[in-house]
Amino acid sequence: MPTISKLRNGLKAGQYDGKLSALYGDVTAAKRRVQRLIDLFVDEYKDEEAVVSLFSAPGRVEIGGNHTDHNNGTVLAGAVELDNLGLACKSEEPEIHVKSVGFSSNAVNLETFSPQDGGSTSDRIIRGVCAGFARAGLPYGGFRAVSQSDVPPGSGLSSSAAFENLVGVVLDHLYGGGRLDPVILAGIGNFAENIYLQKPSGMMDQTVSAVGGLLKMDFEDPEQPRIERIPFDLPGYRIMIVGPIGSHADLTPEYAAIPQEMRKVAWALGQETMRGVSKAQFITALPSLNQTLPGRALLRAYHFLNENERAVKQAEALKIKDVKGFLRLIAGSGRSSFMYLQNVVTSEEQGLGVALALSETLLAGRGAQRVHGGGFAGTIQAFVPTDLTEAYSTGMETVFGAGTCAEVKIRKQGAVKVL
Repeated sequence: MPTISKLRNGLKAGQYDGKLSALYGDVTAAKRRVQRLIDLFVDEYKDEEAVVSLFSAPGRVEIGGNHTDHNNGTVLAGAVELDNLGLACKSEEPEIHVKSVGFSSNAVNLETFSPQDGGSTSDRIIRGVCAGFARAGLPYGGFRAVSQSDVPPGSGLSSSAAFENLVGVVLDHLYGGGRLDPVILAGIGNFAENIYLQKPSGMMDQTVSAVGGLLKMDFEDPEQPRIERIPFDLPGYRIMIVGPIGSHADLTPEYAAIPQEMRKVAWALGQETMRGVSKAQFITALPSLNQTLPGRALLRAYHFLNENERAVKQAEALKIKDVKGFLRLIAGSGRSSFMYLQNVVTSEEQGLGVALALSETLLAGRGAQRVHGGGFAGTIQAFVPTDLTEAYSTGMETVFGAGTCAEVKIRKQGAVKVL
């Protein structure tokens, strides 16, 4: 681990280019980010000789399994090159101090981890991750850090999971020797999200960010998901994310209603979650279910049953390089989310529906589009032929604003110590 001054000199000499190139396509831009963190660290802590390490935790892109993980289903998702990059050093003080570019400093005392202590979102995440380490009997302690995220908040690429895993991987390497299983790290981040942010999400976001690569994740046992790395080779196509469209503010009840309504259907059929229900069982019971449960809950359950199968089929299509079959499944996911899951519009938010309609028009049957992540507000995802990329981006940004359309690339590494 270098001191700040040695890191600065080594960066200029190209000493770390190899390690940075393993994560980033543009090493020059990556070096500028690290230099910015060095300057911020010195400005914040006035310490040129602090012994520091560089850490990275990526955002994630969901490919299949829209709203299936929180009913113990299967999802297909990948880590992306956009990440939260942090420079950190151990501290003897019982406090975690983090200064993030563009945000106020966060100082969290390690003597209390109550979810009721309030504070900013970052404060609550830091406390939640520390509480998760304590709950698991893992070593933890104070540190000083600076960070910079290029995962846009509200983009559906899970900036919160990236920050949760960044805090976790720093604690693991500074106090645990970097030996923590990434799935356990993901569980701690999910605990922080559920309890300290009061967001009823599944473990997909944190798992992908912690493990890295493109993963098929089966959450039949949410504590020990079955994870399979899937090769991603889609020649002639790019993954585009369009958004954020609208605002996530005050939409937590909308998100929470999805797993709750699915579970109500499962409970009526004697199961805890929809994972325990077969399609045949659901169809057979539909006459009685229709008498006792709202139609939206039934449609959302129907979406789960098909989307869960679809995520598995998507993974198989990628394995055998069936591009056309994969794109058909992507389009099917988008239609199902719009028609059955109904996470595209609310009474006030209609932007995602407009984005899906425009995307379908611009692609003219040559690609596919779907809801990305939570829905309601946020983003859509499109698989765009390379030769249509410029026209597609221009068309979407003409309606939704400059910078709302961006390409994302799958990254092999999860949350890591870079150097």
